[in-house]
Amino acid sequence: MTSSLTPEQNIPSPQVALTRILAVGSLLGLIVLGLAWELVIAPIRPGGFLLAFKVLPLCFPLVGLLKNRMYTYRWVSLLVWLYFTEGAVRAYSDRAPGNYLAMIEVVLCLILFTACALHVRLRLRNAKSAQTDHANPAD
Repeated sequence: MTSSLTPEQNIPSPQVALTRILAVGSLLGLIVLGLAWELVIAPIRPGGFLLAFKVLPLCFPLVGLLKNRMYTYRWVSLLVWLYFTEGAVRAYSDRAPGNYLAMIEVVLCLILFTACALHVRLRLRNAKSAQTDHANPAD
């Protein structure tokens, strides 16, 4: 299937590109933080590695974000709230350094949610304006 968009219309706006970079970066940050937290920095118990599997669901949307799939941005903005909740709870219940890592998790979750929400909004707005421009070409 070929696209009816011209090459100029396929180029994302700087805002869309920025939200994509923020989303992918914060998702990668959550993956690295979760692994480092549970395996090296502050595991719940020595030798306990099972909690590190909590990052596995974060690995699946990484492919979709890298391929710029709109559906992935939408459902990641819902998935991230599970990690936000974990971070908020552990920020108040864990001792240092676990509580500091939980605060970082909360910040990364907020960045990821904001980036995904803005990305979807900007892409829909750009698609709508491109469709309007295509339907009403200027003379």
